Amino acid sequence: MNALKKYLGIIWMALAPAMVGFLIWQASEKIGAATVATKANVTLQWSIILIIFFPICIGLLIFGYYAFKGAYDHLPESSAEITDY
Repeated sequence: MNALKKYLGIIWMALAPAMVGFLIWQASEKIGAATVATKANVTLQWSIILIIFFPICIGLLIFGYYAFKGAYDHLPESSAEITDY
């Protein structure tokens, strides 16, 4: 199971920049295809989409990094195992 977590960590780390690139590509394509009358609305919509999804992609990258490094290899089974350092 730990090996699966490491492989998925690699996939998540690769997926995050791919998602950012895909979103930027789609935004530029949709904004470029918009007419003059709708360009402001389309630009605003895609700006909101990008602002929302960039932190999600950063979180996915961080989560994948920790999964790859083995931070989730042993999860506590009870609250007695949780210690503060």
